[in-house]
Amino acid sequence: MTVQEGDLLWTPGQPRCEGSRLTRYMQWLAQHRQLHFENYAALWQWSITDLEAFWRSIWDYFEVRSSAPFSKVLEKRTMPGAQWFPGARLNYAGYVLARERPDTIALISVREGEALQRMSWATLGAQIRMLATQLRLLGVKPGDRVVAVLPNTHHAAIAALATTSIGAIWSCCGPDFGAKGVLERFRQLTPKVIIYVDAYQYGGKYFDRSAELATIRQGLDSLEHAIYVPYVTQGRTQAVPAGAHNWNEVMAQPPIAAADFVCEQVPFDHPLWILFSSGTTGLPKPIVHGHGGILLEHLKHMHFNYDAARGDTMFFFTVTSWMIWNFLLSSLTVDVIPVLYDGNPGYPGPDALWKVIEESGATIFGTSPTYADHQRKAGVVPKAHFDLKRLKAVALAGSPVTGECMQWFYENVNHDLWVVSGSGGTDCCTGFVGGVATLPVYAGEIQARSLGAAIFTFDEQGRTLVDEVGELVITEPMPSMPVMFWNDPEGTRYRDSYFDIYPGIWRHGDFSKINARGGVYVLGRSDSTLNRYGIRIGTAEIYRSLAQLEEIDDALIVNLDLPGGKFFMPLFVKLRGGRQLDESFTRRVGEQLRRDYSPRHVPDKLYQVQDIPYTLTGKKLEVPIRKILMGIDPDKAANRAVLRNPEALEFFIAYVREQHDYPRGTV
Repeated sequence: MTVQEGDLLWTPGQPRCEGSRLTRYMQWLAQHRQLHFENYAALWQWSITDLEAFWRSIWDYFEVRSSAPFSKVLEKRTMPGAQWFPGARLNYAGYVLARERPDTIALISVREGEALQRMSWATLGAQIRMLATQLRLLGVKPGDRVVAVLPNTHHAAIAALATTSIGAIWSCCGPDFGAKGVLERFRQLTPKVIIYVDAYQYGGKYFDRSAELATIRQGLDSLEHAIYVPYVTQGRTQAVPAGAHNWNEVMAQPPIAAADFVCEQVPFDHPLWILFSSGTTGLPKPIVHGHGGILLEHLKHMHFNYDAARGDTMFFFTVTSWMIWNFLLSSLTVDVIPVLYDGNPGYPGPDALWKVIEESGATIFGTSPTYADHQRKAGVVPKAHFDLKRLKAVALAGSPVTGECMQWFYENVNHDLWVVSGSGGTDCCTGFVGGVATLPVYAGEIQARSLGAAIFTFDEQGRTLVDEVGELVITEPMPSMPVMFWNDPEGTRYRDSYFDIYPGIWRHGDFSKINARGGVYVLGRSDSTLNRYGIRIGTAEIYRSLAQLEEIDDALIVNLDLPGGKFFMPLFVKLRGGRQLDESFTRRVGEQLRRDYSPRHVPDKLYQVQDIPYTLTGKKLEVPIRKILMGIDPDKAANRAVLRNPEALEFFIAYVREQHDYPRGTV
């Protein structure tokens, strides 16, 4: 079945609508606030207009407690500089530990190709308290930084919650990061403690990272302690490195009762964790989030954008260095069981994750459109081989979602499935636009703007657009906006990152389109968006059209702005099955793009490449490649340490050196 953008794919039934967490919240508002809303659009409008009433309702609805009262909800309604819940003292990890129910499962972890491991709340709570106590004994105080190099296992969850429970600040990279990439991040933080593994498994292969981790430890002059987590797999384990504490010994202490453990009570905006921008250009930005803002935002987003609550199991395929991991950790705040997966999603076979979904009883599965495309190309039909009766929602994030991608889930997983598309980012550690359980799903369309997120599309003059492509902006403050950037005392780097174009309004750096019914399309980064003859084209439009050509395995397109108002738009394609690029196929690509969109979408020239470069978090290097092609030094344009496949850069570097069929300009 051919699906067109905007086609109706799914409508929620009455039982799902009436039983949704959003409906329950609206009923609570009617009962406790005497607020009645006709529909979601009216609720959203109130949530971005009466900010204090909305966020106070979130605080009360989720029964957030603070050891000291706040004087008001919002001290300053400005961006940047909004002050939320001044006076309140609380702790994010304390809210998690308050959910502890010793006789229930807290989390599930699984390594590729192995059996699931379930951890009870009794064990999780005890280990968080134990590690937190040991960190205190090592001299870690509120505000100190604890960094980690860990895979997506229970160790990372325990370490993050233990760190934040004592008011210290958490930051993490995955073990596949290069030493340079880790040091560029962690040196900025001057950490006191590092918790790490020095090996990992991926795709059935064992990777020894002891040399890299030794370099990282030596390169962090501020370190006072290191805690080594043995990574045992395939019968292998490393010896405990010199000067490091053994995790197993650290945790082999008498248990600490919940009543005897006190979480550090910190101000609402006390730093919780530090996430980093992708780092594809320049030094990665250390983005600081606060305890209170993240807690309120994630409670809201989990319940109202994923309809998640007690009894659910949430499985997002992610790595510890991606903000999705931090969001997944927050499933513990809503009594949802997170599934932590360590390894390759395609090992030992392309359907590996569906087996995990079946065995874990996952109700919410988060993945990327790229994964869905790989499943389609591999011929995987999950409903034919797995019992997925508990799965009620699939969340797609990481890149723009096509209607064809969404339709694949309805045809191959379940016809009665809520396919949630969303977009947000590391900057606020949440989704600005996403799913609404009571609304229909339309092909390629994000259902709505999230509650409390004043999302609009602006033109270059700051005028609001409807059904037109423009800049995605946020016009009102949100509690989970960064507290600050680390080492940015005057806030200069922070302001320059988001407020340089529209004063007092957050410019996120994405092109978007919002239609008359409130549906949203996010079309790619605005600084990588193509501009031809004054018409702005999101790269997602190009990729959406090319996805229909079976011969193309992957692609990357950029537009080079040249002197005299000229431009050159090359398309780089990775072809499948040994196919070679020829004039006939080049013509087909042009016809496809012209038919789907316009002549402006047709590239000036096609080039065949062996691979498309990606960051470790799965983002194409559109902007860095554009800069390389415009003559910028490759080492300044792209940070190899954060690339999944740095060798893929070589084609583009050679291209600049050898090609003479386009005039180079300057960025």
